[in-house]
Amino acid sequence: MDRTVNRRSNLLPLPLPLLLMLALPALAQKMADPTRPPATLAAPDSEAAASDSAPTGPRLQSILIGRAPGGRRLAVIDGATVRAGAKVGDAILDRINDNSVVLRRGKNLETLTLFPKPAEAADPTGKTK
Repeated sequence: MDRTVNRRSNLLPLPLPLLLMLALPALAQKMADPTRPPATLAAPDSEAAASDSAPTGPRLQSILIGRAPGGRRLAVIDGATVRAGAKVGDAILDRINDNSVVLRRGKNLETLTLFPKPAEAADPTGKTK
């Protein structure tokens, strides 16, 4: 009988450390994501304002140009990889330049650029146009 009591008394202290280890994650603080942009660059106050300012047409995401002279040129528009002459929605990809593409809709041409210029471009002399 004494042996049974001694074995159980040795097992009693075990649950206390186990309970403490299980409780530690509850005390942990949530860590900030270091890759998340600062709050000052967060989205506009309302989603409606964000959707109004978003462009409605196709969006050029990337241009891929082969290294060899005359290498193939591809453009990624709205997530789809297309070659010159291929359809993009209701338009045809006419040309792929180094940082822009030209879409043809009938007689109309539309240029999509990778890095659109700001609304007010500055002159190299410092004067605004």
